[in-house]
Amino acid sequence: MHVKKGDKVVVISGKDKGKQGEVLAAFPKKNRVLVEGVNVVKKHSKPSQVNPQGGIVSQEAPIHVSNVMPLDPKSGEPTRVGYKVIDGKKVRVAKKSGETLDK
Repeated sequence: MHVKKGDKVVVISGKDKGKQGEVLAAFPKKNRVLVEGVNVVKKHSKPSQVNPQGGIVSQEAPIHVSNVMPLDPKSGEPTRVGYKVIDGKKVRVAKKSGETLDK
């Protein structure tokens, strides 16, 4: 996948188009990512030890990875991802500026 946990991304399609957030979790087998503040759904929860009141809880749901683009570290604009081998390691590179996306 072209995004990883901790990446800053922007949503490029769907109901949350234009929103930015950080990737909280990535699910490579399902091709989905969980983005902070994006695709918020209401979930009914039964009363439990953790939440004795129960009720309706808002939480993020995963969205397809094709609907997000990482932000360029230099300009802060959405960019496509390329790959280069640097010091024997494959790293992700922003196509717009050439900056590496991996820390």
